[in-house]
Amino acid sequence: MLQYEGKVRIPSGCAISGMMNKKGYLFSGNDIIKSIALMHDRSNGLGGGFAAYGIYPDYNDHYAIHMFYNHNGAKDEVERFLNRHFDIKLSERIPTRKVSSIKDIPIIWRYFALPKEHKLIESGLDESEFVTRCVMQINSSFEGAFVVSSGKNMGAFKAVGYPEDIGDFYMLDTYKAYIWTAHGRFPTNTPGWWGGAHPFTLLDWSVVHNGE
Repeated sequence: MLQYEGKVRIPSGCAISGMMNKKGYLFSGNDIIKSIALMHDRSNGLGGGFAAYGIYPDYNDHYAIHMFYNHNGAKDEVERFLNRHFDIKLSERIPTRKVSSIKDIPIIWRYFALPKEHKLIESGLDESEFVTRCVMQINSSFEGAFVVSSGKNMGAFKAVGYPEDIGDFYMLDTYKAYIWTAHGRFPTNTPGWWGGAHPFTLLDWSVVHNGE
């Protein structure tokens, strides 16, 4: 029987896209933005985002920690935590451009960092587990702060909005990567929020999925 959009619940309508250069050559974010924009009607504006690999060649041996902060107090607290556990090579605001549809923007920051050697030894953990536990502690213990991504030579860029607008907001046309993934949210049982948009990430892993 013919079923009409809006008359039936469709739990797997999200827009997803991905592209990779198998030789590892870098290419502009323009391509992935154009790709996901073709599926505009499979998004609802409640969340979207991108993951990009190979974008930080100057810091490719450092963990690129992307952060959202709701207020400066959260940023100050997390930075004290990061400085206790990591040697930070660079701390800076992630560049964005004004896009009228992107609203309620948090403080968006990134750090290029390596675990402090003595902290790593004291923990008895390998480097990946050490970073994972730090990420989990920030996300569970620091109100108003969220780790967006934490891998090496990669990053996630996400927000509440349509993915093509999010790509424009984060100036992804100025980045080059050898792998890009993108997501536009459609089915939802929860309100949209910046941290809840795809991709979901941990270390070098990132996930976008179609459906609940």
